[in-house]
Amino acid sequence: MTVSTAIARLNAADQDFARHLDHLLSWESVSDDAVNQRVLDIIKAVRERGDAALVEFTQRFDGVEAQSIDDLILDRERLELALTRITPTQREALEKAANRVRIYHERQKQDSWQYTEADGTVLGQKVTPLDRAGLYVPGGKASYPSSVLMNAIPAKVAGVGEVVMVVPTPRGEVNELVLAAACIAGVDRVFTVGGAQAVAALAYGTESVPQVDKIVGPGNIYVATAKRHVFGQVGIDMIAGPSEILVVCDGQTDPDWIAMDLFSQAEHDEDAQAILVSPDAAFLDRVAASIDKLLPSMERAEIIEKSINGRGALIQVRDMQQAIEVANRIAPEHLELSVADPQAWLAQIRHAGAIFMGRHTSEALGDYCAGPNHVLPTSGTARFSSPLGVYDFQKRSSIIFCSEQGASELGHTASVLARGESLTAHARSAEYRILNEKGN
Repeated sequence: MTVSTAIARLNAADQDFARHLDHLLSWESVSDDAVNQRVLDIIKAVRERGDAALVEFTQRFDGVEAQSIDDLILDRERLELALTRITPTQREALEKAANRVRIYHERQKQDSWQYTEADGTVLGQKVTPLDRAGLYVPGGKASYPSSVLMNAIPAKVAGVGEVVMVVPTPRGEVNELVLAAACIAGVDRVFTVGGAQAVAALAYGTESVPQVDKIVGPGNIYVATAKRHVFGQVGIDMIAGPSEILVVCDGQTDPDWIAMDLFSQAEHDEDAQAILVSPDAAFLDRVAASIDKLLPSMERAEIIEKSINGRGALIQVRDMQQAIEVANRIAPEHLELSVADPQAWLAQIRHAGAIFMGRHTSEALGDYCAGPNHVLPTSGTARFSSPLGVYDFQKRSSIIFCSEQGASELGHTASVLARGESLTAHARSAEYRILNEKGN
């Protein structure tokens, strides 16, 4: 197999740099009309025929010889069995990662709060976990036990009553690591269904699959399209684009390290994006040489090659200050600050899903076991979005209790504003509670 790279080289000093950068960053979902209609048909069938439609689609799309929905349900005992089927080393790694993820997310828990004003009026916020969350997990060879931990553990920390996992098993191929991760993370129920049909089942419920309040987890274009369509019926985490990494380097890190960091995202798929920004042109040359040297040794060399050639870039900037400006412009999913003093630049980073500080902190550590969530905003959405966390599985209700005096005082203000909006019933409702001058 012959692989070679021709990674794009950009220079921030060029007059047309902004245009070239915009073109490099552009990405849109490939959900065409045919995919969209197929997903709508699947959702309709699941809503109308429930379990029977799930069994039929699983037979057709996954090649699974299921006779009834019972053949697509895994109980807790099956998850516990998976723990015995993986190696002791794998189990230890899963448990250590799970523990770190749990400890980190425990710090995100929000509590209810109240305060009392001088007249006795009480205001506050009640924080309540979702009743039930649905977790979509890709199946077969493209299985990610780490995603099970990252999605299920925050839900459990938040206090979600039940976590329901759906995972396809194409041609009956079961990934024991995924099931073991589900066991460790505390998943309550597992259904071996996937695709748009699984999303529809979670959103609307069937005779066997319970309706959930929110659906989280990655999937292919059919899954992403289905999540778009059921949003509103249920909550969703995000519509994620391809994985991406931006490395900002001062030129002093081992170029082999940087090349491998770029590969770590490029190997996800051909549309993944890996970008290096540095003020050191000679360093960019050394990294380019490392890419060519190391690429043939990679198991997923062809995927990396297409990603690097299609969407990768080495960007030269004037200085580190401009490197940070470019980073904020890109708003990457993963940002590595591979510099001598990353803390000195942290305050200037405004947009990034996760920030990896220093030369020794590879993005891969965040994917698996550092603790913070690896479900992150992509495609520039870090400008307004945050990593998945406990707060995504909690909802907040406002608390308002008015004392007699408080209702009277607020009533005057509400009356003026309501009548200004010509909403007379609003005004009179508030006015009924206004005390007269004698206090009765």
